[in-house]
Amino acid sequence: MANRSRKVAVIGSGFGGLGTAVRLASRGYDVELLEARDMLGGRAYVYRQDGFTFDAGPTVITAPFMLDELFAGAGKKTSDYVKIVPVDPFYRIEFSDGRHFEYNGDERETERKVAAFSPGDVDGYKAMILAAKDIFQKGFVELSDVPFLKFMDMVKIAPELVRLQSHKTVFQFVKSYVKDPMLQRVFSFHPLLVGGNPFQTTSIYALIHHLERQWGVHYAMGGTGAVVDGLGRLFRELGGKVRLSTPVKRILTEGGRAVGVETEAGETIAADAVVSNADVANTYRKMVPAADRRRWTDSKLDSMRYSMGLFVIYFGTKGSYSDIKHHTILLGERYEALLTDIFQKKILGEDFSIYLHRPTATDPSMAPEGHDCFYALVPVPNQLSGIDWTTEAKPFRDRVMAYMEKHYLPGLQSRLVTERLFTPLDFETTLNTYRGSGFSFEPIFTQSAWFRPHNESEDVKGLYFVGAGTHPGAGVPGVLSSAKIVEKLVCDRLPV
Repeated sequence: MANRSRKVAVIGSGFGGLGTAVRLASRGYDVELLEARDMLGGRAYVYRQDGFTFDAGPTVITAPFMLDELFAGAGKKTSDYVKIVPVDPFYRIEFSDGRHFEYNGDERETERKVAAFSPGDVDGYKAMILAAKDIFQKGFVELSDVPFLKFMDMVKIAPELVRLQSHKTVFQFVKSYVKDPMLQRVFSFHPLLVGGNPFQTTSIYALIHHLERQWGVHYAMGGTGAVVDGLGRLFRELGGKVRLSTPVKRILTEGGRAVGVETEAGETIAADAVVSNADVANTYRKMVPAADRRRWTDSKLDSMRYSMGLFVIYFGTKGSYSDIKHHTILLGERYEALLTDIFQKKILGEDFSIYLHRPTATDPSMAPEGHDCFYALVPVPNQLSGIDWTTEAKPFRDRVMAYMEKHYLPGLQSRLVTERLFTPLDFETTLNTYRGSGFSFEPIFTQSAWFRPHNESEDVKGLYFVGAGTHPGAGVPGVLSSAKIVEKLVCDRLPV
């Protein structure tokens, strides 16, 4: 039996925390997972009401092999714990002028759709996909699980970053290949799925195109919560200990080293290492003593740029809207101007764009028989906007629902069975995210790789970070990559 003399406390059970806990338990560490809420999952929480199941957080699985790695590391198969199926089309994008575009992983079929939509863009689209593959090879395959602990790590890859034109934004990258304004939107919206503005996010994120093409877009039957349940079950089978409803008050330090945690209830848990999957900014601000912070001071954290906020409406309906695909992007009339309002001006305009998720398109079990399950996610400003969501949530919800009823979901209001709202205020309070951001730090070039808070704390020895706020960034592949990095670091620093 493995020597379990090395104790690791993991704060938070999102995909990053769960992934790290499983990896370290598989390697023989004594791992205790502390979750503030009453269920595992972090942002991948699940709400169940009136017979409907709502995935609160991530709904898109783009690199299922990363889950396979987690289970295989424990000598198990993903399929023994959760069933993951492909989604086709990947997305359907609806434009405000009534046109639409949808695509999947079939290269030739997508080229035909590009040709039908904008005949002059076929060659440019093919060239863009080749360039995205090149970026993917460097940005994901080679660099996503490199920790970037030293500035020289960044310097070493500088020539490659220059060659890949990482100084360009995602939109600039797409525009250099595709000329049709609507197709430019289709192939540049992806940074919004990880908290970035396509007009400001480094073009390295164009690798998402190839990531989708390489492995497809998938869904876990039973919802993303079924993946969380599977990982939680695996972790317990490995001997891991789970503590629910156990918020952590502070990280205990001695001589600049993490030696454990103290819970809100006043309990002290000693550990040889601490891994935080909680919001990075608030981990430093609220859990790490100011005396231990030289780099990540309050003023430094305040100077960082944070991702947009998210306004989410979870709702269930009587009857089925069978013409609505699993993943639908409803783009408003404005694109760059709307994103400027959200990210820079931080104002709530009259218009909006919506990511509409209908899991019942693939999995009827998410709703009672004869019903449909949805969530509508709307990018909005983060809490720096000063918007009072206690008064603004209802009128904004009414505008969003009225828009969807008029254009896509006829009779919506009369067919509603259940609903709930989640605003940036809820991100700030329930999820404890600094400034109510949906994805922690905005993924601009100067907040990526070495410039992002490191996976191994620069301020406190024995403190590690996983999740959206550290390298490589947000999104399920990103946070699972961060778990892979932390596994390597802990095993190197604290071998069992």
